[in-house]
Amino acid sequence: MMKLLTLNLLVLFTSFLFAQETETIYLSGTGAEDAVEWEFYCSDGRKSGEWSTIAVPSCWEQQGFGDYNYGHDPFEERLNETGLYRYNFTVPKSWKNKEITIVFDGVMTDAEVKINDKLAGPVHQGAFYQFRYDISKLVKAGNENQLEVLVKKHSENLSVNQAERKADFWIFGGIFRPVFLEVKPKTNIQRVAINAKHSGDFTADVHLKNSKTASTIHVDIQTLDGEVQTSFKQPITANTNRVQGNLRNPLKWNPEYPNLYNAVFSLLDKSGKTIHQYTERFGFRTIEVRESDGIYVNGVHIKMKGVDRHTFHPKYGRTSSKELSITAVNLMKDMNMNAVRMSHYPPDKHFLDVCDSLGLFVLDELTAWQKPSYDDAVGRELLEEMIAHDVNHPSIIIWANGNEGGENNSLNDDFAKLDIQKRIVIHPWQDYEMTNTLHYFDYNYLSNDGFSKRKILFPTEIIHGLYDGGHGAGLDDFWLRMWSDPLCAGAFLWVFADEAIERTDRNNEFDTDGNHAPDGIVGPYNEKEGSFFTIKEIWSPIFFEKRYITPDFNGKFNIENRFLYTNLDQCAIKAGWLKFSSPSEKGKETISKPEHINIHLKPGQNGQLQVSLPDNWRQFDALSITATDQYGKNINTWSWPVKKAAIKARELLVKNSGLKPELEETQSELKVKAGQLEISIKKNNGTIAELKNNGLTIPLSNGPVFMSKEKQVKHVKHYFNGNELIITATFENDDHFKWTINGNGQVDLAVAYQPANNCQFAGISFDFPEKNVAGMKWLGDGPYRVYKNRMKGVNFGLWEKEYNNTITGESGFIYPEFKGYHANTYWAEIKGKNAPGFTVYVETNDIFLRMLTPDAPAAPARTKIDYPAGDISFLHGINAIGSKFKNATSFGPQSSPYRFNPTKIHGGKLFMKLTFDFS
Repeated sequence: MMKLLTLNLLVLFTSFLFAQETETIYLSGTGAEDAVEWEFYCSDGRKSGEWSTIAVPSCWEQQGFGDYNYGHDPFEERLNETGLYRYNFTVPKSWKNKEITIVFDGVMTDAEVKINDKLAGPVHQGAFYQFRYDISKLVKAGNENQLEVLVKKHSENLSVNQAERKADFWIFGGIFRPVFLEVKPKTNIQRVAINAKHSGDFTADVHLKNSKTASTIHVDIQTLDGEVQTSFKQPITANTNRVQGNLRNPLKWNPEYPNLYNAVFSLLDKSGKTIHQYTERFGFRTIEVRESDGIYVNGVHIKMKGVDRHTFHPKYGRTSSKELSITAVNLMKDMNMNAVRMSHYPPDKHFLDVCDSLGLFVLDELTAWQKPSYDDAVGRELLEEMIAHDVNHPSIIIWANGNEGGENNSLNDDFAKLDIQKRIVIHPWQDYEMTNTLHYFDYNYLSNDGFSKRKILFPTEIIHGLYDGGHGAGLDDFWLRMWSDPLCAGAFLWVFADEAIERTDRNNEFDTDGNHAPDGIVGPYNEKEGSFFTIKEIWSPIFFEKRYITPDFNGKFNIENRFLYTNLDQCAIKAGWLKFSSPSEKGKETISKPEHINIHLKPGQNGQLQVSLPDNWRQFDALSITATDQYGKNINTWSWPVKKAAIKARELLVKNSGLKPELEETQSELKVKAGQLEISIKKNNGTIAELKNNGLTIPLSNGPVFMSKEKQVKHVKHYFNGNELIITATFENDDHFKWTINGNGQVDLAVAYQPANNCQFAGISFDFPEKNVAGMKWLGDGPYRVYKNRMKGVNFGLWEKEYNNTITGESGFIYPEFKGYHANTYWAEIKGKNAPGFTVYVETNDIFLRMLTPDAPAAPARTKIDYPAGDISFLHGINAIGSKFKNATSFGPQSSPYRFNPTKIHGGKLFMKLTFDFS
C-alpha cells in the first residue's frame, strides 16, 4: 500500500506573502523527472491483470504496461487497453470552507475521475488539454480521500480518435501531464484573459465565482521583481468584468527582447480587504495581420524562422518537464530560429512559459491530422480549454485549426470569440483567408505566379527532413527567395527532433516506426545533425555576402542586419587570424590577438564590416569571425581560407631529395621503388595495383578512376624526367592523368578531364577498404559532411574524427557522421586500421573529399543518392540530396545537376593536382 500524502505538510504555496492567493498542491510529479508513484491496474498487454504501481505523470508504455502503437496502425490491430489509477491523499481541516479543484494537465485519452467513489464530473475526452473539476463537496477535510481515474487509451468518441489517435505520430496512453489541486476562497478569481498592447494599453477580462460578496477588482502591473509600475481598479458588476488601464512606455515583448510583467489581480470586499489574489505573467505586444502585406508585431514586419515540434522524449514519450522545455527552446534559439509551431496539439504550459521568457513566436494548434477533426461539441469544449489555458502567453501570435485538412470549419469563428486578443486562425497547408500556408511545395512555387499571389505566405511545414536529407538541404535557395519577398512571413521546417522511442518491450532499443518518425534536425537525445549548423548559418541575423580572400583583400565584408528589433551595436563581433598545424604536428591552431569590432547597423540595413589587416596577414591560414548577441549567445562563426590550396600545399610539402626512383617493368605492371615506397601501376590503365611502405601494404588501389562517365584508355606511357618518373594515362578527348614519382617517395597526381554534360558528381576515385579506415584528420571545411545543396554550416579549419557508421536519424547517432562528402579540402590524413594509412595534399581549390559511402537507411525515400564508385574520391562536384517528399531537383538552383560545355571553358577541361605522402 502506498504511503499517504498529508497535504497540510507538503502544500506548495504560489506565494507565501498573501494567504488569499491560490494554493497549488501537486498530487503527481511536476514533470518526467520527479514523477510520483500511484497504484495502477492495466487491462491488457504487458504487466496487465494485476495491481502494481506507476509513475505519474508518464506514458504507461514507457513504464512497461500495455502495447505500443503508431498512429498509422490499424485500429483492429490495437489492444485498446485501459488503465485504472488510484491515489490516496489527506487534506487539512482548514480547507473545509474553500473551493478545491482538481486539475489534469493532460490525459490520453478519455478520463473518468472519481473522488471517494463519486464522479467528479463528466468524462473528459481529448488528450492534450487541461481540464478540471470542482471537488469541494466530494473531499473529506481532515480525512483520507481516494482519487480514482479510469483512463481509456482510445476514445469512445470517434472524432477524437480521428483527430488524435490516427495521426502521424506515436500514440501513447496514460496520465502523461501533471495532476494537482487548486485551493481558493469560495469567492475567487477563476481566471483572467489579458490583451496588452505595445502602446501600454492593458485590457483584461476577469472571470469570478460567487462574486456577490466582492466589490472591486484592483490590478497592479509589476516587474518580475515585484516593483509596481502602475495600478488601476474596476467596480464589480458581473461574474465577468473587463478591467482597463495603461502603462506609459512599457518594455515591449518580442523574441529578441522578451520583456515580461506580472499583473496582480486583487479581489476586494466592500471594506477594501483582499478576498483573493491572482497573478498572471504577460507581455506588452501588438499583432497585426495586414491583408496582402504581412504580419506585424509591435509595428515591425516580421519573418518567422521556425520549426515544427512535437512534445517528445525517447525515454518519457509525451511526458515532459520545464528543464526539457528549456533545453529545446535553447536549441532552437541556437539555430537562430525565432518561431515554433505546436504541431499537432497544444503543449505543456511550461513550454509556452519558456517561449515567453526566452523569446519565440508560437503558433498554437488545435489537434487534427488530415482526417476529419473533432465534432462540434467536443471540438468547442477543447477549443475553450486550449484558449483559456494559453490565451495570456505573449509568445502565441497565431492559432491553428487542425492540420492538413483536418480542421473543423464550424469552429473558425469561435477562436476570435474566445480570444480577447482576436488573434487570427490559420489552416496549416491551406490558402485560408489572408494567409497561404501550403506544405512541401517546389522551389519554383516561390515565383509567386500561382493562384494565391496576394496572400501572405508562410508554409507551416517545409523541406521534410528525413534522415540526412531536407532541413538544411535546399534551404539556402528557398530562404534567398523568401527573405526578398515582402509577402513571405517565413517558414517552418519539419521537424525539430527525431522521435525514436526507447521500446521497453525491446530492451530499450530505438524505434522510429520505419521512416515515419526519424525527421529531426536533432537526434532523439538532441544530438546535433549537420543541418543544425546549416540552418544556424542561413538563419543568422547577421548575413555575410559571399566573399573570397585574395592577396588584394581589403578587410571589408558586405553584411546585412537581419534582426527584427536589434541594432548590431548590441552584439559582440570578434575577428581572429588563424595558423594551423601540419599533418605531422600535434596541436590544432594558433590565433592572433582577437580584434573586437563594433558596428552600428539598424535592423534591415546593409553596411560594411571592416577587419584590420596586420602586416603579416597573408602568412595566416584563415580569418575567423564570431558574433554573439546581446545575451552572450553565439550567433555564428564564419571562416575564410587566406591562402589558395596550392600555396598551402607548397608550404607543407618536402622538396625532392634528388634521388631517382627504381623502375622494374613486367608484362602487366610498372613496379617502382622510391625510398621505402613500393608502388605498382597497371600498364593497361595507369591505376594503382599495389602500394607498400617499409614492407607494409597500404590498401589504396584501383585509382584514379574517372567518375561521371566511363572513359576508354588510349594509351599508358612512362619516362624519366631527370630524377622523376612520369607515368601518363591518356583517354578519349585527350583526358588524362599523370603520375610523378620522386625519389623520396612523394607521389604527385595531375588530372585533366571533361565530365559529363549533365552529371551529379565529377572527379576521380580510389579503392580503400572501409575495414581499414580508423579515422581522418584534415584541413578544410568541417566537421560535418556536405551536399551540393547543403554547403553552409561548416567552417574552414583543422578537424579530426574517428570512424563511425552512423545512419543519420536511424542508428548510431554519433555526430558528425564520418562518411560522406567534405568540402574545400587542403590536406587529409587517412588513418589506417590494421594497415597503414596515407596523407594527401590537394593543390587545387574547391575539391571535395569523399570518405567512404554512407550506408542507406532501411526506407530512405528520396534521400538516397548515388555515390561515386570506390571508397575515397577527390571531386570537383558532388550530389544534392532530397527530402522525404521531394527529389533534390525540386529544391532550386543549388540542387540542379552540373552542366559542362568544354567550348565555354578555357582549356576545355577540369584540372586537379594531388600529392600523396605514403610515408
